[in-house]
Amino acid sequence: MKILVLADVESKYLWDFYEKSKLEGIDLIISCGDLKANYLSFLATFTSAPVLYVHGNHDTRYETHPPEGCICIDDDIYVHNGVRILGLGGSMCYNYGAHQYTEQDMRKRVRKLWNKLRKNKGFDILVTHAPAYHFNDGDDLPHTGFQIFNELVEKYMPKYFIHGHMHMNYDWKLKQKRECAYNEHTIVVNAYERYEFEYK
Repeated sequence: MKILVLADVESKYLWDFYEKSKLEGIDLIISCGDLKANYLSFLATFTSAPVLYVHGNHDTRYETHPPEGCICIDDDIYVHNGVRILGLGGSMCYNYGAHQYTEQDMRKRVRKLWNKLRKNKGFDILVTHAPAYHFNDGDDLPHTGFQIFNELVEKYMPKYFIHGHMHMNYDWKLKQKRECAYNEHTIVVNAYERYEFEYK
């Protein structure tokens, strides 16, 4: 299954210079947040693949104008062709804006998912906006990752953990970490702008 992941910056390659062939063969599109609603709606119009999304810390307009033709997976487990996808959007709380959470807040969200996690026997892909704590995250509060994400990965051992929030131009080291191993079970993908990979 070929998955296209997106986050933070609208891709000129897909939007300004769109060609139908660029989405051919894509089975699933996942947005990790901070993208314009009409950008996601545009992509949904030109593909038969589901377009899933979680909220970024700047996606305040989604409340009144959500991406049309797309599926919000925040606080939910979405199953596509047998692949279980858990969504947890938002960033660390830094000014009490929408889609900002303290570590305790995020843990409460995860606790509320207990029945869904039990029913689905875990998940195969974790989709978030923020990264995990001390793994692709930043030194400042807004870009600090959540420790509960580390715990979810270590407990459920998903195949992939996909996040946004960390722009590739923030740090030269991030450019080396587009895709890297969290452990022997889980690959971490930074979805900044756009990235394709094959889920096996």
